[in-house]
Amino acid sequence: MKPGPGLFAACLLWLLLAAAAYFFPFLTIIWIFTGLALIPVLALDFLFLFFFCDRLKVNRVIKTTLCQGVNAKVRLVIGCANSSPLIMPSAIRIFDLYPASMEPVNTGKKTFPAVINRKLFQKGRAVINMDYMITPAERGQWFFKGTQLLLSSVCRFWELKVFHQCESSGKTYPDFNKLKAGADLRGLLEKTGVKNIRRRGQGMEFRSLRDYQDGDSVRDIDWRAVSRRPGMDGYLKLIVREYQEEQDQQVLFLLDSGYRLHKRETGNIPDNSIRSAAGISPQTNLRPQINLQRQNYFRTQFDSALEAVLLLAWVSLKHGDSVAAASFGSREDDGSAEGDDRSAVGDDRSRWLFPGKGMAAFSKLMNGLYDLKSSPSPSSPFSCLEEALGKLKRRTFIIIISNFREEDGESLSWILKRVNRRHLLLLVSLKESEAGAIAARKPVNADEALETAAAFSYLNARRELQQKWEHLGLLTLETSSQNLAPALINRYLQVKRSGRL
Repeated sequence: MKPGPGLFAACLLWLLLAAAAYFFPFLTIIWIFTGLALIPVLALDFLFLFFFCDRLKVNRVIKTTLCQGVNAKVRLVIGCANSSPLIMPSAIRIFDLYPASMEPVNTGKKTFPAVINRKLFQKGRAVINMDYMITPAERGQWFFKGTQLLLSSVCRFWELKVFHQCESSGKTYPDFNKLKAGADLRGLLEKTGVKNIRRRGQGMEFRSLRDYQDGDSVRDIDWRAVSRRPGMDGYLKLIVREYQEEQDQQVLFLLDSGYRLHKRETGNIPDNSIRSAAGISPQTNLRPQINLQRQNYFRTQFDSALEAVLLLAWVSLKHGDSVAAASFGSREDDGSAEGDDRSAVGDDRSRWLFPGKGMAAFSKLMNGLYDLKSSPSPSSPFSCLEEALGKLKRRTFIIIISNFREEDGESLSWILKRVNRRHLLLLVSLKESEAGAIAARKPVNADEALETAAAFSYLNARRELQQKWEHLGLLTLETSSQNLAPALINRYLQVKRSGRL
């Protein structure tokens, strides 16, 4: 309970009356009786608000499964405990206690506190629905604690803050609408820019026999089948073996959830050097543009990498392969998750999901990785590859996604050769856009020239590392986080059709 604006106005008028009574003594009696009459009015207004006006109930309607970055509708259902309330607050304002991982959509006006029209209850309406849109910015579990109501008394002398415990909880998954809405793989791959790679080699599974056609390879002719099937004219009829892409193979994703992919994709305010490289004036205020794109402001390179992993896992399962996934470098919570009060206790551990086939395995993969987040903690690709060697029992296509740098060439030299002897390894490294912008700019002073030279040397060392690994027979891929998904699918299909696995 706290004083309302009506009480401040009444006290101000009473003080003005006291000041007038100082100059006009006949107003003294009026001032005294006005103060005495105001006391019971304040008391009655207080008692009515405290005992009779809080007759409201609030319920929340929201989906329990949300997608990261996709707007979701929230409905607050406000009703009266009594069918015909005799006393209603003069003003009702409501505030929904949404989690910190979400934010209301900016529609040009402030969403909360929202004013509820109390006259609708007096006209016989049972409930009032209040709808607003909210954007989940982070993946993981979320929890609404309740709602707060700010009720004003009949005379607006007092305001009462009431908490209604209407709890809601659910999960925020990566944006997988493009996976289930575009069920047609062909249309999905066209949207992501996947190329149609020509099949080569004999690393395919046998599918069926068919008649020879012009353009078929002589090596595909099945001479035993030819000898058993002479033509009608007495001549032998050529029959070829038809192959299909190998299935029942195993794909393992190793995702770096440490500091290497913890970098924000957009939303960082560039310094003057990056501003000049992008042609932006140093005096330009970029904060409004960032607020308009708040969905991308919360995204990190790890979020794009996780979505690319899920997309490629869906494609792999469609091709009949089994999929496993693991992460390394993040700090996982061992405490109970309850809203924003989740304790961050735990030790550094890796998350491992064992291989599975079929679309049931995709649901298991989604539920096992949806709340995985990156952190500024150290990560060790060497330890992750060593652990994978101990757990894998068959030849596997290992895809490790990180941000490899010059120092990784020496630290991973021994383990990469060992992994490549038993498995097929693809090293995926995400580009650093800031370093590329600095290296490509035209310096205007000595300091910028040194920064440009350092960025150019850094990028050149990364390219030399990629070339070194390619000379060793390893598969490498360097791309931006925005193009990671189509690039991964292209490389996966290329490996499948080349028969290297």
